[in-house]
Amino acid sequence: MTPSIELKFNHYYSQHCKHLALQGLQPKTIDAYSRAIRRIGAHFQGDLDNLVQEQLVDYFHDLLKRLSWSAVKLDLYGLKFFYTHVLHKPWADVPMIKPPRCTRIPDIVTMAEAQQLFMSTRILSYRVFYFTIYSMGLRLGEGLNLKVGDIDAARMRVHIRNAKGNKDRLVPLPLGTLLVLRKFWAVHKNPVLIFPNRARGLKGAHLAESPLDRGGVQKTIKLVTQEIGLKKTFPVTPYAIVTPLICWKQA
Repeated sequence: MTPSIELKFNHYYSQHCKHLALQGLQPKTIDAYSRAIRRIGAHFQGDLDNLVQEQLVDYFHDLLKRLSWSAVKLDLYGLKFFYTHVLHKPWADVPMIKPPRCTRIPDIVTMAEAQQLFMSTRILSYRVFYFTIYSMGLRLGEGLNLKVGDIDAARMRVHIRNAKGNKDRLVPLPLGTLLVLRKFWAVHKNPVLIFPNRARGLKGAHLAESPLDRGGVQKTIKLVTQEIGLKKTFPVTPYAIVTPLICWKQA
């Protein structure tokens, strides 16, 4: 990459990041679209002004050999955003890559399987977290971002903020879940977070400023499901609310 091309690419990339922020996209989307342009820029030595169809077909074909269709789509959408908002070029000039369409029936975790999973999770924070997202049908990020102020015990509902599509929604709060969350809060007493980070342990959780680590939540559920021989994917949206017996053994 020559100095002049590098300077131009850095300017383009800076504009790309600014437009991403101004469009009000979710942080994960901003990160993915930014990474896409960095990756594409590295492949083409920073020269993104005059890419032709053949170059892009070769790039995405090569990318598919190394990464999943999910990564291909993110790079495609990131490039589309770059063309539209930074280069101000029509997207019709870029070949459309179409991932294969497939319809999957999600695995459903039964109440018995869910109870087995909760009881086999030895770390209290994770056990309550899995129970909460299962009983209310929440996505992983929605559960992690729950705040004390989101719990409306008077109306028995929970305010889910910045859900999919940047939309808020209200979710029914089962009585069993409310009782579990109250008991859990009495242990950590964080004034803001329902599921505070475990970096200081539960004794220091009242000082935590960030929620449970996403990676830790995912790793733990994988280990627990392997341990109990559960082959299904978790978490999923339940068809019934479960009220298993929660053992309050602090880890």
